[in-house]
Amino acid sequence: MNYFKKILRFAKPYKIYAILNIISNIFYALFSTLAMISLFPMLNVLFNQTEKIFTKPKWSGITNLKDYVTDSLNFYITEQSQKTDSGEVLMYMVGLIITMFLLKNLFNYLAMYFITFLRNGVLKDLRNELYNKTVELPISYYSEKRKGDTIARITSDVLEIQHSFLSILELIVREPLTIIFTIIAMLTISPKLTLFVFLFLPLSGFLISLIGKSLKRKSDKVQQEQGYFLSILEETLGGLRVIKAFNAESVFARKFQSSTKRFFSFSNSLLNRQNLASPTSEFFGIAAIGVILWYGGQMVLVEKTLEAELFITYMALSYQILTPAKAISKASYGVKKGNAAAERVLEVLETENPISEIDNPIQQDTFTKALKIDNISFKYEDEYVLKNFNLTIEKGKTVALVGQSGSGKSTVANLITRFYDVNDGEILIDGTNIKDFTKKSVRGLMGLVTQDSILFNDTVKNNIALGKENATDEEIIAAAKIANAHDFIMDLPNGYNTNIGDSGNKLSGGQKQRLSIARAVLKNPPIMVLDEATSALDTESERLVQDALEKMMQNRTSLVIAHRLSTIQNADLIVVMQKGKILEQGTHEELLKSNKGYKRLVEMQNLA
Repeated sequence: MNYFKKILRFAKPYKIYAILNIISNIFYALFSTLAMISLFPMLNVLFNQTEKIFTKPKWSGITNLKDYVTDSLNFYITEQSQKTDSGEVLMYMVGLIITMFLLKNLFNYLAMYFITFLRNGVLKDLRNELYNKTVELPISYYSEKRKGDTIARITSDVLEIQHSFLSILELIVREPLTIIFTIIAMLTISPKLTLFVFLFLPLSGFLISLIGKSLKRKSDKVQQEQGYFLSILEETLGGLRVIKAFNAESVFARKFQSSTKRFFSFSNSLLNRQNLASPTSEFFGIAAIGVILWYGGQMVLVEKTLEAELFITYMALSYQILTPAKAISKASYGVKKGNAAAERVLEVLETENPISEIDNPIQQDTFTKALKIDNISFKYEDEYVLKNFNLTIEKGKTVALVGQSGSGKSTVANLITRFYDVNDGEILIDGTNIKDFTKKSVRGLMGLVTQDSILFNDTVKNNIALGKENATDEEIIAAAKIANAHDFIMDLPNGYNTNIGDSGNKLSGGQKQRLSIARAVLKNPPIMVLDEATSALDTESERLVQDALEKMMQNRTSLVIAHRLSTIQNADLIVVMQKGKILEQGTHEELLKSNKGYKRLVEMQNLA
């Protein structure tokens, strides 16, 4: 229940629907009982057992409720019999029964109508918050988690909570009220018979509860396994080209089939246990009815302490308890299943983002002096990737980072954009620690072009327009021209309105990279971060893009991480990195003269 208390906060905006649902359920429970009680006067008329009462009975207290109700019905029937024949009186009684059942079903529909808005509202808000949390959490969170597991939590787990949410409302309001009203009616008819029946209920309830003990654990396994095979599917679709190229279809098929086999086993175990609920509760209910028939029959035929018509009405009422009892049993299993889903969803929602903002952070939208990396150290896990690293990038200057793979170049880019936070030291923009700014404003000052062109299954226009909200067509075209992308875009079937496919797979590597650069150009940030932006390009595309980048970087502060050294010869400062430290730094000409690491890298590339 602790998990559901936390989930309940999502229901607050829809509390009016919850209140209307509860009111409708109260009337449903009331008319469910009255519908069964209304059988009694009809049976009286049918078997001509109506006691003639000519004086309207008087209320003498709750202890005589049964006699008062019986006498009132007999008085009404006697009165009507004097005006009309028995056939018409019977028609009135049938009309009464139909009216009761009509009202019962009307309020049943209204209860379900109102709960629909509550359930779907909670579903919508829960998914939205999960999505927002998914986007908010740092990149490091997803280096440990499977994407498929995250997808499973947003889809199937949230849906499971939605179903459980309905179950718990029925558990609290509708079915218990139906049982309470029915028991009151049964006690009114025969307290002795009712007390006898309820000796058997605790026993059956205990036996039913034993079935549900392991449901949460089994449900948790099912949901975890679903997350696992969704991850395999996501990886398969993402790496389909490599899988086919290496004939690895059978390897991934075995992994997927192994997961679905475990899912099959866990699901069977869970559903078989869950399916026991309904037949078990029905069997115990029928057993109770068998006991009522035996004991009640004794009271009617032998003891003569209960009228036959009342006993038939009593039987109808006792059978009516079976349906809500079954629903409660089913709902309690649903709650156990939903509990496991709620736990998984809340695990994400309650995960603390290590890259947090201070209270009242600064909203920064200008850059005037310098970006300074002051004595920082950083590690992803145990070993430091950067140690006591210092670098100053003055406004309008281009600084290039070069070095072998694993030297920490891309880590610097990740830290200045606050994808990760430093372990020691600080990064300052115009003398202020970037942790004092809002994350949005820090990233708003920077444009990012990475080695991997991250594009989306949308049009060319919308992919470029990510760089600036409400950008005009003219601005988008101008950015594409600067990135030398306009010509190839115009050759596409629908120009700027062409859909580029999943991850931009309809385009070549060079075309995808030029779109990424156009997106950064459109954003027009004061600081540009280029993380090996030209490494994926062919020679011609590299020339086109390098020309575009040089135009874009004029009078702009740029941090360029370069693999191809020919692209950074004009940088104001070249920093050579090795194992997280600065080996040497200077201009292209200065570093060639120093005869150290940079010169060796240039010679290796020239030789290649």
